[in-house]
Amino acid sequence: MLEQDFNEVYTKFKLHFYQAVFSRFQKREASLTTVETFCMEIIMALGRPTINEFARFVNISPPNAAYKVNSLIQKGYVRKEQSPADKREYHLEVTSKYIDYYNISYRYLSTVMERIKRRFSPEKVRELEEMLQVISDELMPEIPLPHREE
Repeated sequence: MLEQDFNEVYTKFKLHFYQAVFSRFQKREASLTTVETFCMEIIMALGRPTINEFARFVNISPPNAAYKVNSLIQKGYVRKEQSPADKREYHLEVTSKYIDYYNISYRYLSTVMERIKRRFSPEKVRELEEMLQVISDELMPEIPLPHREE
């Protein structure tokens, strides 16, 4: 039952995102391919990766990663920021153009979180928050993310 319930919630978040993306296609506002959308989600989640870090994470060659990133740069969704520590290294920065695109799903997440806070007691909300942190930090070690701000 737990697995089915979790999958249902996860699926609803995905489907909401896809609905919003397709509505943008109808208005001709979307310019990302499916693979580019996945790349952008990964770059954003990794928090300023280098091209090599991105390539390692998705298990592709650095030249292939550079090709994908350059397409995203040309479309205005990513920019390269030179590292102040090592001038040979560049970090991938997500632009406000993608943030606007990404906010399609983030707004819905915020809506659902507000509904949770209204529906459940503060104690239950804290319990859910603790459970999600344990799931992310301890039960999903295969997918490391940059440390979040508390």
